[in-house]
Amino acid sequence: MSEDPKVTFSEGGGGAASGAAPETVPLRARVRSLGPSMTRSVQAVAETVAADPAGCSRLTVSALAARTGTSEATVVRAARLLGYPGYRDLRLALAALAAQEETGAAPAITADIAVDDPIADVVAKLAHEEAQTLADTAAGLDLTALAAAVTALATARRIDIYGVGASALVGQDLAQKLLRIGLVAHAHGDPHLAVTGAVQLRPGDAAVAITHSGATGDVIDPFRTAFERGATTIALTGRPHAPVTHYADLVLATSAARETRLRPAAMSSRTSQLLVVDCLFVAVAQRTYETAAPALAASYEALGPRRSARSPRP
Repeated sequence: MSEDPKVTFSEGGGGAASGAAPETVPLRARVRSLGPSMTRSVQAVAETVAADPAGCSRLTVSALAARTGTSEATVVRAARLLGYPGYRDLRLALAALAAQEETGAAPAITADIAVDDPIADVVAKLAHEEAQTLADTAAGLDLTALAAAVTALATARRIDIYGVGASALVGQDLAQKLLRIGLVAHAHGDPHLAVTGAVQLRPGDAAVAITHSGATGDVIDPFRTAFERGATTIALTGRPHAPVTHYADLVLATSAARETRLRPAAMSSRTSQLLVVDCLFVAVAQRTYETAAPALAASYEALGPRRSARSPRP
């Protein structure tokens, strides 16, 4: 295995590796995803152009630098980090985005949920954010990386999945889906057992790390071990350049809604993680249909009696 085997699946549409245009992923989604990894000055530029694409599209590089209290070099650096070759390309994209919004974008719904919001508003706001998160994640899917991950899982002798907290629940969901189509999959929520299992992996196996921050030590440790043992490593993360990606053969980046007091990161990231998990599962089931279909039927039949309602005893 090479020292730098990563195939990037990023909010920038895969960057130079995939050749996809940055416009394939909504600008605001890229800013939300990459924001925590930016310096304060670069983040100021990125958030400004995302908030006012029409106004910023009319600004020169020096004018935008003045508006954001930064420098021309910072503006150019922000443009490149967002996936554009230079500031001119960013301005063209902003103009196109502004034109698109003027021709009938849906009215904005704030994601902030107040403690005194009526339940109808809570439902509307959450539904809007969930839908936007799914759309952002789907738009940013690097199909080349996704297909490679599907191949790795479909042909693996054994699959280990690492995650803690809310990500552990997503990992369990993936593991039980894969088990139902006859694959050998283990979801490890305990970091000690995760490392113990990782040392048993070898080439031909696969390991999946699920961590929105990409910096969770209890996930990175077994994932690094799996990488060193030669297993194909797949990272699901909201930070395409986070530490976990240093040990990933394939990086599947997820989107997330903006974190608020009543919507923590674990809640906002879960929706996009589950979408990617479902894409992996369905594609793996397609790839292994001859064995997956009988396995699904067998598990359904075995669980049948447990789904039947039982009359209470007199």
